[in-house]
Amino acid sequence: MAPLVDTFFYYLQAEKNMSSKTIKAYNSDWQDFFNFLEEEMKLSSHTAHVEDVDHGVVRKYLAFLNHRGLTKTTMARRLASLKSFFRYLLRKEIILQNPLVHVATPKIPKKLPQYLEQKEMARVLEQPSSATETGIRDKAILELLYGAGIRVSELVMLDTEHLDLRYGFVRVFGKGSKERLVPIGKPAIEALEQYQKVARPLWANPDNPALFVNQKGGRLSDRSVRTFVRKYCHGAQTKECISPHGFRHSFATHLLDNGADLRVVQELLGHSKISSTQVYTHVSRSKLRKVYHLAHPRA
Repeated sequence: MAPLVDTFFYYLQAEKNMSSKTIKAYNSDWQDFFNFLEEEMKLSSHTAHVEDVDHGVVRKYLAFLNHRGLTKTTMARRLASLKSFFRYLLRKEIILQNPLVHVATPKIPKKLPQYLEQKEMARVLEQPSSATETGIRDKAILELLYGAGIRVSELVMLDTEHLDLRYGFVRVFGKGSKERLVPIGKPAIEALEQYQKVARPLWANPDNPALFVNQKGGRLSDRSVRTFVRKYCHGAQTKECISPHGFRHSFATHLLDNGADLRVVQELLGHSKISSTQVYTHVSRSKLRKVYHLAHPRA
């Protein structure tokens, strides 16, 4: 069965254009499943046939994961990796029936995304010092994270050629290398102009395409961004010490709170499914109460 799984990974990369990060996650899931087959079912991944894996085996695997104390989120992702493989086999007519079609996915409790209120976000954006090159760079990064709502993985992979500050757009390559144009506002434009004028030339070689670099001239890592985001949130004394992804959550939440159309937010975030965007339709209690008192005749 292992050779078929290798073919499946190639299909994900070549035809589905999935990111290396996603394929790495799929590979990790399958290595865990192969270990289960060998240790618990006494089936070798190289000699086992596709027909050896039925809904009963997969249910035993889920019970095995549950016994190990894995979260339902992890269990659901592992099952999704298996289901995706068998859908691929069915599409290629390697199998005639999908044995996992009736295996239920563990129910995952819905968690609201962490985000900052607009006043909190304003305090965070004021934290980087304009007196240092590092502060100037960090200010540009924070303004871009919040102003464009991009993922930290998308941010660190930006090159200087992806910016169009004259017209206020940034070209972003998201999951599956999907390209999208995202508008940015005046604060982000000004911060990026200042960074490119003052800080970046001190660190980056002329032939270095990376937009955001460290003091040694190398492309900035997402880990570095996470570190200083936590520092600035702590300095601003926010209720939540959010990650860079929390800037994305705040971007979407504030847009919807101020009347943006859900489909527009979906496009800006680069979500392929509207359901991924709908999680941001939560509103603060104060806003909910305000809308109720303004709109309901018996309020």
